[in-house]
Amino acid sequence: MGGITTDGSPLYPVPIAEVFGDIPHPIGEFHTIAELTRAVLRAVAKVRKSLADGLPKLKPGRPSKAAQRAARRQKRMQKRIADLFDHRHLFVQHGLTPAEKKTLRRINRGLPKLCALREIMNEVYRLLDRRCRTDTALAKLARLRRRVRRFQAVGRTLQKLFSPNLEKALVFPDDSLLPSTSNAVERGNRRHRKMQKSVYRVRSWEHIVQRIAFDMQRDAQAPGRNKATATLHLAGTG
Repeated sequence: MGGITTDGSPLYPVPIAEVFGDIPHPIGEFHTIAELTRAVLRAVAKVRKSLADGLPKLKPGRPSKAAQRAARRQKRMQKRIADLFDHRHLFVQHGLTPAEKKTLRRINRGLPKLCALREIMNEVYRLLDRRCRTDTALAKLARLRRRVRRFQAVGRTLQKLFSPNLEKALVFPDDSLLPSTSNAVERGNRRHRKMQKSVYRVRSWEHIVQRIAFDMQRDAQAPGRNKATATLHLAGTG
């Protein structure tokens, strides 16, 4: 079947339809996960801020028994806030070791919202597994959305789960030739952005088209060029 995998930018659909016609146009897995991980990390930051706002206020002067208890409680909460910052990657990391899971359980204790965020991220990673067919993934996505709606605080944080781009990211499992991410497109975009910074004349439409044609010609000749380079290396080493 084939298709073109890009990110969720609105700049792609129109030119792709004009050049290639009716062709599958899924959204890259990398960009889908990146949006969700940013949302989860923002939610963790909000929890840290709420804990910081709840720190007990210590009065100056000789501490009483209650003030000493408040100081100990403040120290524990500050340690917990620091742990949530230092280990925030554990909420979005794909695979966790047993030690990392133990650390995550420790810093999540008493914070059910954070536990729910980690479970949701696990479900998202399972959705984008190649072993899962598109129909099965869409059914799992519908169940996940119903679950998220029941948790209002989490639902407001993870609005990206209700984006239509997520359905477009679940097309690739049914086609072995369709890439799950848009490495080739992004690589070309980065190359042209870098080119525009270093070569001032590559600004007009005519020059950009010429440079793209040159890059396409160079990519087409890459197999022969690599073979010639390998032959020269072998000849040089005897």
